[in-house]
Amino acid sequence: MNGFGEAWRRINELQGEEFHQKTGRPFTYRVVSGQIVPDTTDRQLPMSHFRRAFDRAPLPGPGSIQDLQGPSYIWAILTDPRVAPQTRG
Repeated sequence: MNGFGEAWRRINELQGEEFHQKTGRPFTYRVVSGQIVPDTTDRQLPMSHFRRAFDRAPLPGPGSIQDLQGPSYIWAILTDPRVAPQTRG
C-alpha cells in the first residue's frame, strides 16, 4: 500500500459501490466535501477519522476504532480489499 493518500483516492473512486459492515449489512456512500456520507445513516464521517484509523492498521474489527465516528463504516471501507488490503487484522 502506498499510504493513506492512495487509500483515500480509492475511497473516492469507489463511491456508489456496495460495501458491507462486519454484520454483513450492505451500504453505499458518497464523498461530499472531504467527508463520507453513507446511505444508511445521516452521519458524515470526516476524512481525518479515516486517516486515524488507517494509521492504526491492522484493524481487527470496528471495536478497535470505537473512538471514531461511524466505526463500522470506517472499518468496512478501510478493510475492503479494493481500498487497502493490509488494514484487516
